[in-house]
Amino acid sequence: MEKAPEKGVSPQSTSSTPSEHVGDTYEVINDVETHGEMKRVLSKRMIHVISLGSQIGSGLFIATGKALRDGKSSGGPGSLVLGYGMVMTLVWASLQTLSEMTIAFPVSGNFIDYADRFVDPALAFGAGFAEWLGWAAVVASEATFFSVIINYWAQGKVHEAVWYTIFLLFCGGLFLLSTKWFGWFEYAASLLKIIALIIFIIVAFAMVLGAGPTGEKHTGETWRDYPVFINGFRGFGNSALFGIWAMGDQVFTGIMAGEAKSPRYSMAHATKLVPIRVFSTFMLSIVFISLLIPQDDKRLFGGSGVAASPFVIALNDAGIKGLPDFLNVVMMIGIASIAVESIYISSRIMRSMALQGLIPKFIANVDREGRPRWALAFTVLVAVVLTYINLTAGGIEVFTWLVSITSSSFFLVWFVLCITSFRFRAALKAQNDPLWTEAYAYRTWFWPIPVVWLFAGSTVLLVSCFYVGLYPIGVEKASVYYFFQYMIGVVTVVSFTIGYKILYRTKMRDPKTADLQTGRRTLGGEELAMLNDYYNRTALQRFYTYIQLW
Repeated sequence: MEKAPEKGVSPQSTSSTPSEHVGDTYEVINDVETHGEMKRVLSKRMIHVISLGSQIGSGLFIATGKALRDGKSSGGPGSLVLGYGMVMTLVWASLQTLSEMTIAFPVSGNFIDYADRFVDPALAFGAGFAEWLGWAAVVASEATFFSVIINYWAQGKVHEAVWYTIFLLFCGGLFLLSTKWFGWFEYAASLLKIIALIIFIIVAFAMVLGAGPTGEKHTGETWRDYPVFINGFRGFGNSALFGIWAMGDQVFTGIMAGEAKSPRYSMAHATKLVPIRVFSTFMLSIVFISLLIPQDDKRLFGGSGVAASPFVIALNDAGIKGLPDFLNVVMMIGIASIAVESIYISSRIMRSMALQGLIPKFIANVDREGRPRWALAFTVLVAVVLTYINLTAGGIEVFTWLVSITSSSFFLVWFVLCITSFRFRAALKAQNDPLWTEAYAYRTWFWPIPVVWLFAGSTVLLVSCFYVGLYPIGVEKASVYYFFQYMIGVVTVVSFTIGYKILYRTKMRDPKTADLQTGRRTLGGEELAMLNDYYNRTALQRFYTYIQLW
């Protein structure tokens, strides 16, 4: 738990308005009067539980099978564990890097706003567009998996377009309601996913020991009798790229802070909770999957039906009745939850870019319920187009493109976070800003170690993406098609950043004049009282708040 600092308040700006880049300046515009007001309706309990359950979806439930499976895209169980494990450490580093900026400036655009105000508007534009497109692509990939899962019961008797349509109508329709309904749906879905994952981990442990009607024990034969590492560095690179797609870049939590009732409490908690959740649930699940299912199982992703989920394969092989159906229901809800999260993130990123003058301003408009209606409309439209493209090409091929767009955009955003963090610290130093002396100011643990590790790990992911793009598994010659399939996100960020900089001739922000006031949040009396009460509790009582789910 973070240590409570002195409980004194230093003067600071109370402005909560966003800003717009004009040339090389950072000008304040009136958010409420001009574009409408975003509402802080997400409670600390909602964000706590959503942080625990976010990103538990098809990336874990199904795509792990594709990373494990031998052949065209696999790295084997060893690469699966190492690749996902490395990404898990980067999740911790990214949240540590992001947290101190988010708590000081809890704006809904999050890192896009910080890249603009501390680095360069062109970088904000390139990273923002890639992040927006990456999350829109997640909606399309989740729709694909929804169809796969529901065919466990439908057995392919209904055309995929029907399931895509139902899925998109539900996800888009949820945003016709106020943001609090999004919060409650994510809260309930996260609770269900957490419970289901705990049940699976317990059952998987029992199955390794021979539980279930078949009584089969697993003594490590999937590691002992099969190659542990397949396809060398390419296998590891593919597994790591699947890992970042499965776990996301975790800016979701930071973006939610822009609509949180207490960003200081919620973000500080999430910074610790999310890495612990990722390490415990994801790693345990991956290890058990690799122990229970051989890599040559033809039912892993790439085959037909929901049997593509390694979780369901393991339960069916053990002869356990009922649990596979329960898990299918959870997976359906979990996949819808990830898609809804993706629409939420994409729309907030797009709105932030509009507020900063990076794209047309009308997209920043917010209605009476606090919904960025134009940003939502454009995001849903692109997600719909990407989803139905699945009907015109091979499902696996389209899935690979979607994963590539998302994965590469995510680790490139981590590069942006690293650069922004150093520039943020430089601005504080250059202006002798008293941020660290203010009440409950939050610092990144052991800065700059998390930032340096995040940069190093992202470099490994970039090299992996480049190498696998040049020499894909199962392809004899280098191919322009496969290279762009893997590098499309990288090309997007670089080309859009350079193009924007040339077109608008933007300049790097000067740390001495960088904006350290706009959007800076002052702790009010009620929030200070809540935090004082929290830090006056015993360590055991504070620990309980980390595991409390209701």
